[in-house]
Amino acid sequence: MDEERRDFDQEAADWDNPGRVKMAQNIAAAIKKSVKINRDMEVLDFGCGTGLLALELQPLVHELTCVDSSAGMLKVLSNKIEERQLNNVRPLLLDVEKGDQLIGAYDLVISSMTLHHIRDIKPLLAQFLRILKPGGWLCLADLDLDQGHFHGANHNQGVFHFGFDRKLLGKDLEDAGFFQVEFSTGAEVMRFYPGGVKPFTIFVATARKASAGA
Repeated sequence: MDEERRDFDQEAADWDNPGRVKMAQNIAAAIKKSVKINRDMEVLDFGCGTGLLALELQPLVHELTCVDSSAGMLKVLSNKIEERQLNNVRPLLLDVEKGDQLIGAYDLVISSMTLHHIRDIKPLLAQFLRILKPGGWLCLADLDLDQGHFHGANHNQGVFHFGFDRKLLGKDLEDAGFFQVEFSTGAEVMRFYPGGVKPFTIFVATARKASAGA
């Protein structure tokens, strides 16, 4: 897998196609089944893109911090915030691959289709644990093992994992200090690949940080 990074700034304007919108809706539904969302929650969306997932939860929570390494993606999100007059969504440009650190304290951290773009996820899981409040939740959505077919010719552009083995990721979460780790299938996407068309499943992993004194 190559070191070249995909230019998400260039893709941002056309990012919100029907397939991605539907995926975000399905993942949001899976998160809401696993975590009791409430209006007091401070939420961080890591790798938010144009905010498709975050904005599904926006009416249900107190505040959303939307983190991404692409200024172009965040510009599209900022336009949505302005158009919809949202006062509880804050975009934040940040790149953990360049050494940036997550800041703040959150009741819920969410991330969709971003983990496979992170070279080493273990330090990131440690950051997630650090910024979560005691008893807080982590919800990660990403590809099940896909042999590189999902991204096709683009697999060498900043794709460091061809999906994830649920059992191994679960162990990584537990080793990082999370408990109550559970997996469900959040969405299914049909895609062309060199051999034809096939379904790709997207899991939602939920995990929790221990409460204070636990």
